[in-house]
Amino acid sequence: MTVERTSDTRMIHVIEGGLVYRNPKPYLTSRHAWHPSVVQLPGGQLLASFDLAEAVESLDYATFISRSRDGGDTWSSPERLSFHPWLERVEGPNGCPCSHSVRISRLRDGSIVGLGGRWHRKDTSEGIINRNNLGYVPMDLFLIHSQTSGWTWTAPRRIDPPLVGPSFEICHRIIELTDGRWLAPTSTWKGWDGSAPNGMQAIALVSHDRGVTWPDYIPISNEYQRGVITWEVGLAELAGGKLAATLWRFDERQEVSLSSRFTVAEDGQRFIPPVDNGLQGETSKLTALADGRVLCLYRRLDRPGLWAELARIEGPRWIRECEAAVWQGPKSGLLGRTNSSDELSSLKFGYPSAIQLPDGDVLALFWCVEDSLHVIRWMRLRID
Repeated sequence: MTVERTSDTRMIHVIEGGLVYRNPKPYLTSRHAWHPSVVQLPGGQLLASFDLAEAVESLDYATFISRSRDGGDTWSSPERLSFHPWLERVEGPNGCPCSHSVRISRLRDGSIVGLGGRWHRKDTSEGIINRNNLGYVPMDLFLIHSQTSGWTWTAPRRIDPPLVGPSFEICHRIIELTDGRWLAPTSTWKGWDGSAPNGMQAIALVSHDRGVTWPDYIPISNEYQRGVITWEVGLAELAGGKLAATLWRFDERQEVSLSSRFTVAEDGQRFIPPVDNGLQGETSKLTALADGRVLCLYRRLDRPGLWAELARIEGPRWIRECEAAVWQGPKSGLLGRTNSSDELSSLKFGYPSAIQLPDGDVLALFWCVEDSLHVIRWMRLRID
């Protein structure tokens, strides 16, 4: 695979932007927001999901939803996505409280599906991540489904993965492919004791029956034997069923992020070995545009802010057409300055989520820190 650079003629324009959510009373309550996802509903309304909590690993961490009826200019007050008791607590003799996080996507039939993780918080004095080894508390993957534009939701359906994580990353929404398969992009993650029988690799879980069972998975990238974690995969389906993925790579020994890579699966099944795509970035997410190009949003490492890159993927080639800073935030990332778990928890912005609107513009949401508050922002991007 090769990476090519073309003219940097400015083709990405930030048309407008604003807030989806900001704690309206920070003097009264501690309430921060992370990890947005967004879908367009029939009639042009927008539905956004994002996580709210007192802190990034607090016990009250849960997913909320908000709506916009004016193209994103204003958003409703957030409401809890679901109050189902399964999300709140593990029952039985080893029962414990739980926290959760969900990413939503709209399917071709108009319904909405949420891919989530439920973390078991047996030791309420600890966070989700083990500061000694980067391991996760025990957790479950689950789906939640809505036929009513997000007004009501089914009971959570637990996913039985086809491989041992033992934990998994909640880093992407469900992708419904043109051949009918559902993909759940994720990464295997260490258990609390540091065990990682399948490393920390990027994969896509596969369902052939609309989320009822998940018997297969597609390997995307695995460099764990070399001490490199692959996480926060960004995945998109291109014309002809081709898949493209961008990868955040982290050197666990040096505790620093490495250059980004990308890979393609021409047949929608087998990814070829990844190569650098020229991006010095983390948490990159792909949006497949109607004209065949891709828009990649990512947190840049070598320069401050949230950046966008417009590219063509032709065969195994990444051909950049333009790059632009779309939000002038601070420099932030895993730079090896302290414990990697603490650096993850202290990031200043990230997790861009975008959709292309019917008029061709791209609506993007992301979280960021402003005045010591974690907020959700939106922006409308126009692509020449």
